[in-house]
Amino acid sequence: MRTTTTNTGRAVSLLLAGAVSLSLLTASTGTAQAAEQVCTGTSSIYGILDDGRLTYSAITPGTGNRIRTRTGPDLGFEPKAMATLNFNTILVTSTAGALYRIDVQTNDETLAVSAIDKIVDKGWTHDKLSYDGYGHLYGTTADGTLLQYLVSQAKPKGVEHIGQRAEIGTGFVLKTLTTVGQDRLIATTEAGKLLSYKIIGGAWKRDDLKESGWSGFDQVVSSGSGFHYGRIATTGAMYWYKDANISDGNGDDITYHNDDPVDTSGWTQNLLSAAPGQVTCKSVSTLGQDIAKDARAEVGNDFNDYDFDYSRAWCAEFVKYIWAGNDVTGSSEVDARAISLREYGLKHDTYRTGSPKVGDAVLYDTDGSLTDGEADHVNIVVTVSSDGKQIETVGGNESHQVQKTGWFNWDTASSPIGAGPALAFISPKG
Repeated sequence: MRTTTTNTGRAVSLLLAGAVSLSLLTASTGTAQAAEQVCTGTSSIYGILDDGRLTYSAITPGTGNRIRTRTGPDLGFEPKAMATLNFNTILVTSTAGALYRIDVQTNDETLAVSAIDKIVDKGWTHDKLSYDGYGHLYGTTADGTLLQYLVSQAKPKGVEHIGQRAEIGTGFVLKTLTTVGQDRLIATTEAGKLLSYKIIGGAWKRDDLKESGWSGFDQVVSSGSGFHYGRIATTGAMYWYKDANISDGNGDDITYHNDDPVDTSGWTQNLLSAAPGQVTCKSVSTLGQDIAKDARAEVGNDFNDYDFDYSRAWCAEFVKYIWAGNDVTGSSEVDARAISLREYGLKHDTYRTGSPKVGDAVLYDTDGSLTDGEADHVNIVVTVSSDGKQIETVGGNESHQVQKTGWFNWDTASSPIGAGPALAFISPKG
């Protein structure tokens, strides 16, 4: 593939004409984003050519410019589906049903692998695979069943590291499928719909982001933070899109870049897969508001079907769930302990004993101290009064569900849910 950072007017005009014929431009632009986002990282996309060779392409997410493409060795088997676990680990299934782990040694000046290991002999007959970057591998079967697996190692060695197979549902007969965040997927249909799925344990929720316009793509992948890439097989062109909020179930905030594609040709891989979590984008002025909005949307949800580590004590995991959905830096460091939010805040220098902000996690403890390594509860600040003395919160596992509290003076009153005084505020890292 040829590295292309600019396109001539004629090439763009021809590409746009082709896009129209493929029903890609039924909605030419998305709603403008509320605030300019600062994006860091690289969109890393692996692929496999029809002759079995591995490829790697790097794209600057904010501009859609391809930095480089490298071609590596023949994998030595006929691939069927692939999922990238991280920047140097790829899972690939064969047409014979085996599962392989590909270890990438370098993808800079050259693309070289250090190992191609068959880790499962048979049974992996999935049509599509995608990894969410948070421990869950998703796959579909020919009959439209969506399956979920727990990946417990960065470089799994066998079924002992890819287990807890769960059948999420049926009816997932899709043209493309990719993950965009923690237990969040997008997919396209033959008719050109763009769909969003939110997986909650064994249950799922679907939102129709676009009713048409996506039929021309045979491959759609996402590198995180709402960056989606769609490839047209007939031309080898690659387009890029930016969803301002992957968790809102709304496609109106998807920005289209059909007049400035990644490339007008050259993407000839049979399979494509993006490394998850390699790109982060933050609108610092709106991050807290986005977190508060998503937290409010869960009020009343009991999360009975969600696989929290502790089904009876999931307040901290709820904060992690909301933060992860907004690509908060280091959200994976938060665990089921409420006190883990204090550890997060100290590590990222966002820990305070006052001055609450919308989107903050707020810690409570009945003994009045957090230095003993324990906290009784944590929830999320969703509103702060103009004088900063009163807050409203939304928290998980409050009366066994997500609950919103009314205004209370955090400095003088104990929390309304009886967990003791508010002792600290931890801001999410942008």
